[in-house]
Amino acid sequence: MKLQQKSSGESSGSVNEHTSSGNLKPFITSEEIQARIKVLAAQISRDYAGKIPVFIGVLNGSFIFISDLVREVSVDVEIDFLKLSSYGDSKISSGEVKLLKDLNCQIDGRDIIIVEDIVDSGLSIKYIRDLVLSHNPSSLEFCTLLMKKGLSNLSFDIKYTGFEIENKFVVGYGLDYAQKYRNLKEICILES
Repeated sequence: MKLQQKSSGESSGSVNEHTSSGNLKPFITSEEIQARIKVLAAQISRDYAGKIPVFIGVLNGSFIFISDLVREVSVDVEIDFLKLSSYGDSKISSGEVKLLKDLNCQIDGRDIIIVEDIVDSGLSIKYIRDLVLSHNPSSLEFCTLLMKKGLSNLSFDIKYTGFEIENKFVVGYGLDYAQKYRNLKEICILES
């Protein structure tokens, strides 16, 4: 789903409830996020009917998204997490991906869905793809809440995408800046 930047007011006041910062601009409301998750979950449920996929969330950003997503999926699922580092406390990726937490589950011969908060440069998702494929899964697909237009040069498709957005630095709903703003109910643009 492509998303046009909005000029509407704040949704349910949660931006002001959580921060007094004047540099947050509401972008995607909580209601829009939940409606889109229901669509993604229905598609995943159809695609994995009769299977038990393993959802692998990429920490820390995806934890809220994966939680809401799996609760809407109608098939049985398993869940695990990976943790990577490529940003630190910066708005710009360092260009180097480090694995901070590996998988705890066996994924050989399993149907895997990697769940990301955002795909921008594509470095992290390429790293994860190579890592997971080295364990010989039966299938591998990707689900991201946000996909930045034209930034990644991926040789594979992201099958499940919540919103396609312009190249803006966004926070909220799990996405952070220096570990702040993850608890916002909506997604906001962080302006400098």
